Amino acid sequence: MVTLTVVVHKEEDVYVAECPEVGTASQGETIEEAVEHLKETTELRLEEFPLDRSERPFVTTFEVARVAGT
Repeated sequence: MVTLTVVVHKEEDVYVAECPEVGTASQGETIEEAVEHLKETTELRLEEFPLDRSERPFVTTFEVARVAGT
């Protein structure tokens, strides 16, 4: 079992889930559905292309100036 990162964002009427460590992405009508589809997609990809765990991902945040209208 391996723990991976998921980033979810909304695009129009669907949620998009992405796994930065593997480079996979999927979508669904709900966050839960998008993540479940991502899990399935990622498992299939890892069967073909095993993950090199020599480096752990680094996740952080940053700030930008507020743009008018946001």
